[in-house]
Amino acid sequence: MRAIEVTEYGDSDRLEVIETDKPDPDAGEVRIEVEAAGINFADVMQRRGLYPGGPEAPYVPGMEAAGTIDATGEGVGLDEGDRVVAMLDTGGYAEYATANAQTLFPIPEGMSFEEAAGFPVQFLTAHSCLFEWGGLEDDETVLIQAAAGGVGTAAVQLASNAGAEVFGTASTDEKLELAADLGCDHPIHYTETDFRDVVDDETDGEGVDLVLESVGDDVFDRSLDAMKHFGRMVTFGVASGVPASAENQRLLFENKTVKGFHLGQAAYHDSSKVMKAVPDLTDGLTSGDLEVILGEEFDLEDAADAHQYIEDRKSSGKIVLKP
Repeated sequence: MRAIEVTEYGDSDRLEVIETDKPDPDAGEVRIEVEAAGINFADVMQRRGLYPGGPEAPYVPGMEAAGTIDATGEGVGLDEGDRVVAMLDTGGYAEYATANAQTLFPIPEGMSFEEAAGFPVQFLTAHSCLFEWGGLEDDETVLIQAAAGGVGTAAVQLASNAGAEVFGTASTDEKLELAADLGCDHPIHYTETDFRDVVDDETDGEGVDLVLESVGDDVFDRSLDAMKHFGRMVTFGVASGVPASAENQRLLFENKTVKGFHLGQAAYHDSSKVMKAVPDLTDGLTSGDLEVILGEEFDLEDAADAHQYIEDRKSSGKIVLKP
């Protein structure tokens, strides 16, 4: 079968097409014939060698794979041909991938494989950051950084549906229009406008109740500035590649809270806190109240181009590979 391998840490050209054997499922696992593989910014960070606890090169990247069950190991109560999407540690950028049966989600009727590949990481992250970790209430204000990205588009919809007033940042007019269409009340062109100024103007200088932050560096610091007294931040990424931190003296005198969220670690240590959102999310996607926003699709052999597309900040919504 064909797969993509990170030969060594580095730039996107470190992604190469290889030929390898189909993986065989162990007990409790299934093998999936992959129809669509989701790309996440964490994949980029892992490829660069900047992801704490990430895989050692060489490896096959990919945390999400949607397709049909092709084979099952012992003790799996699923059938060949079932349409599923899986959360993986690695291995999704391939024609076939194995997955623990406990990490599978059935694909709702009418949902495409491409949409399914954009569901688990994006929507579970967005829901957890907003509600389980962020405690968002229906009359509160929330600032979502990178509001037109994969997690961002999910978070905008969820926050808007919950009755919150939504601020969101993006880098182009097209991305801002997308965020607005999904329910962002205050789209902010961050390359032209300081998001703190918009937040101050719209909240009479008080700031927002909650920030979803995934960039790090000075965006983290300025997001703290945009929070009101008793405000909360959930940080779930370091897209800039530059980690940030908050001084405890500032937090205590301003009564601000910063929480961290990592989907894989949260699911490992207490999966119920993350997975309890699945029924509601599935219902929302099935009814049309929620939508997986698809961006560009790339052929499997063009994985390097897909990574570069994301790194060049050209992407909106979910980017997928098509084996």
